[in-house]
Amino acid sequence: MASPQFASPEEFRSVMDQIFEMMSTDEVMGPKLRDADVPQRFDFEDLDLVVNIRAAAPGEDGNLHWEWSDDVAWEPRVRMTMSSETANKYFQGKENIAMAIARRRIKTGGDVKAALELMPITKPVFARYTDLVRREYPHLEV
Repeated sequence: MASPQFASPEEFRSVMDQIFEMMSTDEVMGPKLRDADVPQRFDFEDLDLVVNIRAAAPGEDGNLHWEWSDDVAWEPRVRMTMSSETANKYFQGKENIAMAIARRRIKTGGDVKAALELMPITKPVFARYTDLVRREYPHLEV
């Protein structure tokens, strides 16, 4: 089942991979996210997709490691369930996480405080994602 904004689950995954890569390779954001070491699980229920993200281990490329699977060798500290539309709005800076949680657009589990502490670190990705959307995915702009 496709999102109302994304053309397909494959497009969503491709776009999210680009965001994760931006965060992982950014010279400021990447090391901070790696050092915070907060494994997370995101369930995009409208597309039946799950991604697990953790800090990169020594010898792995980048600062983050993610797998589009629940079959991973680590336990998430934070779990979030949301629609692909909510994720798209968030990365464009148009969805406030605390409000989305309060309004149940994002369902959470685990150490939510740890996830919220990552928000200031990831904020610089908003402008980069918005630029990517304008250039390559204008149908996703909100």
